[in-house]
Amino acid sequence: MVLQAVIIILLAPFIQGVIKKTKARMQNRIGPSIWQPYYDVIKFMKKDAVLSHHSSWLSIVTPYIVFVSIVTAGIFIPTYSLHNEWNFIGDVILVVYLFGVARFFTALTALDAGGSFGGMGSSREMALSAIAEPALLLALFSVCLSSETMKLPHLVVSLTHNGWDWFAPSYVLAFFAMLIVVIAETGRIPVDNPDTHLELTMVHEGMLLEYSGRYLGLMMWAAQIKQLLLLSLFINLFFPWGIEG
Repeated sequence: MVLQAVIIILLAPFIQGVIKKTKARMQNRIGPSIWQPYYDVIKFMKKDAVLSHHSSWLSIVTPYIVFVSIVTAGIFIPTYSLHNEWNFIGDVILVVYLFGVARFFTALTALDAGGSFGGMGSSREMALSAIAEPALLLALFSVCLSSETMKLPHLVVSLTHNGWDWFAPSYVLAFFAMLIVVIAETGRIPVDNPDTHLELTMVHEGMLLEYSGRYLGLMMWAAQIKQLLLLSLFINLFFPWGIEG
């Protein structure tokens, strides 16, 4: 359990760096180094946080709540091994709820300082969550029904042994639903653009404008970990052949 938590915490910035580098290459740009997210996180963690005079205790505790919630969700998602002593209490519903806790506190704290961009980002995030979270649950439930389990390790084992019936409409719809959810939850185009601060395109970035220093570093790190977990969950459900038993 501890080893898996350490792996996802340390690996998440690397995945973000690879995504940014690949995107830059596809746009005929050199782009930043794949290690740049590590440099950014270290830089932010070394700086003191500056908070608005209108902020409350929520702005202080939320980065820690978000980070712990996302890492805890990562404990129950098989990343490199199916063996985990905490699997008996973790299923797909718990993972979705942990993601929901992080989203709730992020959106709530964006309203804490009373900024217009924070409120706009929060409202957009809640609107997206009303669509993305039910779609995520329905996609997971459709897979769980065929495997007759809601425990993620048992689900992956069942999918590995039994395979996918790609001609079944439920599987096809679950695949595309999960793909759209991953795009929406990781803040990718056309749902969001994580590389801009334009008013018309930002959702998650709008909720982070009031953060600075180590608080901003924790929020960015948590977003990178969530991105890794969603990609891992997508691979586990639809391409589970590389998971070790």
